[in-house]
Amino acid sequence: MLPPDDFNPEPGVALELEPGLRRVLAPNPSPMTYRGTNTYLLGERDLAVIDPGPDDPVHLRAILDAVKPGQRISHIIVTHAHLDHSPLARALSARVGAPVYAYGDFRAGRSAVMEQLATEGLAGGGEGVDAQFVPDVEVADGADIAGDGWQLRALWTPGHFGNHLSFQWNDVIFTGDLVMSWASSLVSPPDGDLTDFMRSCEMLQALPARRYHSGHGAPVENPNERVEWLLSHRRGREAAILQALEGQAATAQELAQTIYTDTPAALIPAATRNVFAHLVDLVGKNQVTPEGRLSASARFSLR
Repeated sequence: MLPPDDFNPEPGVALELEPGLRRVLAPNPSPMTYRGTNTYLLGERDLAVIDPGPDDPVHLRAILDAVKPGQRISHIIVTHAHLDHSPLARALSARVGAPVYAYGDFRAGRSAVMEQLATEGLAGGGEGVDAQFVPDVEVADGADIAGDGWQLRALWTPGHFGNHLSFQWNDVIFTGDLVMSWASSLVSPPDGDLTDFMRSCEMLQALPARRYHSGHGAPVENPNERVEWLLSHRRGREAAILQALEGQAATAQELAQTIYTDTPAALIPAATRNVFAHLVDLVGKNQVTPEGRLSASARFSLR
């Protein structure tokens, strides 16, 4: 799905999205972040800042400038510990005195298999991990965070990242990087876990929502359709991997080169990571098996 060409807001400008909610775009555009990170300001008097963004003094100034007379930042809320979402939380907290809320540090929420892969040295391949991130307040799945005139329900939605939270606000859900309008979510082990990603998407799909506000890109105006597209996309990729393994074993890289025939060579490493995420999921479902230990370089075959 191509990104909407009309989404190009000016960085640093607080734009009202609906009553009680504004967005400030961080000046960090890239192939991974699209136009930049969306920082949200929720509330009329006590403000929650959702995803303060990268450690950038220009963006810090923009957030502070968005606070109107009679308002204060009372909560700083982080969806997940990637470098484009969480690092500014500490500097912002130091300036305004508000605590930082998140599921946990960058290791929190990892499945046992992903923790084992990380222990064995698998790293990288993602958007950059904020290994220094530690929240002041750990937020459990289903917990409520409330301020003056607003309330958020925390939803643990691992998949893109183990400590990823989404937040339900009335009939709107802040989905971080799990569901976005402009691209499918990156799932790169050991921080990304496709088994968790599929489960989290199915959980979101079961919640009625009018709109999603995501970490990057325009609002998702058709939540159910978008989640169904993401699930179908992943199921189609899984089918292609299983078909490619019929009659022969292969590594994740060999599978990526077979399946991603129109992908530039420079992007094959990212495609390989994506394939490996699927292979880990398929091992968990007893549909494929690695030759030897499960690793990014292992050869896999159908069971």
